[in-house]
Amino acid sequence: MKIHLLIPFLISSLHAFVQTDLNLSKEQLNRLLSLPVKCLNVEYPNKLNQVITSDEDLLSPDELHPMFYGCFDWHSSVHGHWLIAAILNRDEELANKDTLYFILARQFTTEKVSKEIEYFNSNKYNASFERTYGWAWLLKLQMELDQSGQTQLLRYGQTLRPLSDLIVEKYKEYLPKLNYPIRNGEHINTAFGLCFAWDYAVHSKDTSFQTLIRDKAFSFFKLDNNYPLYLEPSGYDFISPALMEADLMRRLMPEKEYISWLKKFLPELSKKNFELKPGVVSDRSDGKLVHLDGLNFSRAWCLYQISMISDKYTHLRIVADEHMAFSLPSIVDGDYMGEHWLASFAYYALQCAEKKSDH
Repeated sequence: MKIHLLIPFLISSLHAFVQTDLNLSKEQLNRLLSLPVKCLNVEYPNKLNQVITSDEDLLSPDELHPMFYGCFDWHSSVHGHWLIAAILNRDEELANKDTLYFILARQFTTEKVSKEIEYFNSNKYNASFERTYGWAWLLKLQMELDQSGQTQLLRYGQTLRPLSDLIVEKYKEYLPKLNYPIRNGEHINTAFGLCFAWDYAVHSKDTSFQTLIRDKAFSFFKLDNNYPLYLEPSGYDFISPALMEADLMRRLMPEKEYISWLKKFLPELSKKNFELKPGVVSDRSDGKLVHLDGLNFSRAWCLYQISMISDKYTHLRIVADEHMAFSLPSIVDGDYMGEHWLASFAYYALQCAEKKSDH
């Protein structure tokens, strides 16, 4: 059967999964949690993304990154920890909460944070490690811990803060030197790196960081118009360069100014018959090809949030729902190449589906 014929069924399944106010059942939450819980302490396979300067650098992932060594790579481990904290924050009565707190308590120690900081400072090559994708997720994790109503999570936030402070310093050092935005659909996408950084700058009331992010975003993107959305996606995308840019500018502009900008940048979004086909994954055991499941989730979270700015864009929720329904059934029953990270993307998209407008 062709996939488009399955969309109505998958949409109904999605609406059963996403209930009012993100009222997921315990079983559904546990399905999402099973993925980071399963992989946070899985050291191999592991993609270190490391520059070797001598034999002394040839250490195990656990030795190099004692906090974030599981889930195949550093950034996936970071947002796996975010997922656990986020679900604990919305449902403290989970049956397995003691296990979750045990996992976090084992990782969030002063010694491990110091070791992570030491890695960034160890040589000039490591200074740009995980720039800016992993940096952005680290700040999102910090923000999740800071905003918790749970004493233990707040304590873990205090433990993590020196590393987050270092990441903010790195943003402030790097962004003034970035003369042109990076517009691809993978980790180094500039708009994505600025979205979560902006959220954290607002959360932390860091006005100098806010000014830097806004000024760079406006210099990069404010004059963009008639973006050729038909060229997306590229084969390895897990981020839509167009929609992520739109999601960033949504954060930075007043509503009327943003709508005017969006009409120039992506005029087709305002059309009630707007369509965008989900990305199709041909092989979920391929770590690059499975990126397209992540693309469907990140497109969805952008579209959900854009849909809330005006009644003229509410139809985008339908497109977002289609993207969620297309990939949601695969995040648990797929291969480790997708399972080690996709639950975080799916859950954030589900959060965006139910949140209220920022405007």
